[in-house]
Amino acid sequence: MSWHSTESVDEFLDAAGDFLRAQPVENTLLLTIARTMQVKGIHAYGPDAPIFGWLTTGDGAFLQTPPHPLLLSAAPAGRVPELAEHLVKRPLPGVNGLTADAEAFAARWRELTGAGNEIAMRTRLFRLGALLPPPMPPGAARAAGPADRDLLIDWFEAFQDDVHGAARENGGKLVDDKASYGGLTVWEVDGRVVSMAGVTRNEAGAVRVAPVYTPPGLRGRGYGAAVTAAVTQAALDAGAADVVLFTDVTNPTSNALYERLGYRPVQDRSVVEFKA
Repeated sequence: MSWHSTESVDEFLDAAGDFLRAQPVENTLLLTIARTMQVKGIHAYGPDAPIFGWLTTGDGAFLQTPPHPLLLSAAPAGRVPELAEHLVKRPLPGVNGLTADAEAFAARWRELTGAGNEIAMRTRLFRLGALLPPPMPPGAARAAGPADRDLLIDWFEAFQDDVHGAARENGGKLVDDKASYGGLTVWEVDGRVVSMAGVTRNEAGAVRVAPVYTPPGLRGRGYGAAVTAAVTQAALDAGAADVVLFTDVTNPTSNALYERLGYRPVQDRSVVEFKA
């Protein structure tokens, strides 16, 4: 078996870090999640122990933070079913990977466990080409401050509900983590906060914009585009070589918006949920 696993994030990054950092755009999720656990502790995403792993041949990696799906980097096709065999005793809610890899893992998982599966989401990774500022609505961007905390917690949890149908992570922890490194920006109009955008820590030169949220009653006014452009420019000014973000493939509005801002598609991924 060529997959090795550990519960140590430091061991994981020592073994797989060079592989992940060689393609920081494509591996943005694994890099930023692992880094957050280094900074905030191994239980940053929940009370249950995460697991990390890599191919001993140096061309694949994974992690899983309960209750979230297994997260896969690109890997040689023949090695993906082997990973299902390696993890068969671990309860997994699903898998998130390049579409072909996620489907291959899910097919082998079903053979091994009898669990059914369904595609829960298809996502598209975008990387900034050249920033194309949008028409600016009234208001201005500013860094989020302590007075914004309660509102932003509500918005983080509303964002999770929009994406997943439920809040999977504690909004307070998410807001506090991003606030700790200046990773939250709001758009304000006449003293009222109307939209927000967050960014991850810079990992190997790449910064990911996430999340972007405007409450339903304030959408369609350009606030989301404006705050996204603001955090994108701020990331570039701070030295990011690449700025990336994910969209839901089935949401044509957001995909078109980010392309108008100068983001270009890189790869498609699928989240497959396992069913008993």
